[in-house]
Amino acid sequence: MAQVRQGGFMGTPPVVKNLIIINVLALLGFYAFQGSFNLNWTLGLFYWGSEAFEPYQFVSHIFMHGGFAHLFFNMFALWMFGRVLENVWGSQRFFIYYFVTGLGAAFLHLLVNHISIQSMMANMPQEQVDIVIEQGLSALREGKNYTNPAMRELNLSMNIPTVGASGAVFGVLLAFGMLFPNTQLLLLFPPIPIKAKYFVMFYGILELILGVSQPGSNVAHFAHVGGMLFGFILIKFWNSRKNKFY
Repeated sequence: MAQVRQGGFMGTPPVVKNLIIINVLALLGFYAFQGSFNLNWTLGLFYWGSEAFEPYQFVSHIFMHGGFAHLFFNMFALWMFGRVLENVWGSQRFFIYYFVTGLGAAFLHLLVNHISIQSMMANMPQEQVDIVIEQGLSALREGKNYTNPAMRELNLSMNIPTVGASGAVFGVLLAFGMLFPNTQLLLLFPPIPIKAKYFVMFYGILELILGVSQPGSNVAHFAHVGGMLFGFILIKFWNSRKNKFY
């Protein structure tokens, strides 16, 4: 938790407050419609080679989450660090930053996923690849998958949606570390103080290592890296202009 302290949720600036509200409502909608259809399979981000991919998913997936814990930790970090940034930058700039990092995270995640999928396809018989492309999505929607390990992995990579605000939240974390590098944060596990700049560097390196060492993981590590990367580029771009923003 940061030493920078402000009022409760009612004192939260408008963009952060509305983002949290929309994310909560989206999760409630996910649970409400669970009996009829899976909202994450409509609004989550699919690989661009999947039949289920739609361009609007680049934005909609940022508001969807896989469960309460996933939502809570993302929204707590957004509230903790995002409100400080919005108060410093103003709502318009923070809004732009949040969605640039969210879209950047999605782009890098899909690019890395594309490279992985192409590698898998190159090492499989074409007939197996064709079966996954033509039938894989329907199988997953019925709660099924292939027994063949290569076909199963390819199907999961192609036809399982990515959800969550984590990419944008990691961008927010990066920005906080750049603007307030010496702010002391108190970690929960272990409960030790650490400067924001070191916390951000540790997380960035960790996510990169996990992304490389755990391909196919349920966690989109390269989305986290992408959020931080695009956040860094955008901050440097803004800061290179005549009227520096910090």
